[in-house]
Amino acid sequence: MKQAWSLLEVVAPAAGLLDITDRVVRWTSEQRLSSGLLTLFCRHTSASLLIQENAAPAARRDLQRYFDRLAPESVAYEHHEEGPDDMPAHLRSALTQTHLGIPLADGRLWLGTWQGIYLFEHRRRPPRREIALHLIGE
Repeated sequence: MKQAWSLLEVVAPAAGLLDITDRVVRWTSEQRLSSGLLTLFCRHTSASLLIQENAAPAARRDLQRYFDRLAPESVAYEHHEEGPDDMPAHLRSALTQTHLGIPLADGRLWLGTWQGIYLFEHRRRPPRREIALHLIGE
């Protein structure tokens, strides 16, 4: 059994879904394991991780608009130290996920045909993000 880990640094250009699939797949391939489990963990409370549709951009835009309606910016929030998008970003992160587990078989991540790995950035002016990668297998 082997293990590998790394930090993937990401800066999204804006709020929304940023495809990180290629970077994750490239790092995973470099580890030269044939089977195992990849865990991704977002080290932040105002961004999250999703496996989502990777072929139709409209699906990602609809998802973003849905979360904009579900957790809108508002002066009604008590927590707003970092601006009006601060608390909505925390709510959106709480409603999604900060970690993913993806099986590895035959040296490849077992993503479905239309699945991609995304950082779901919830801030309008995103800071640098760190995604922890941990691969265990053989």
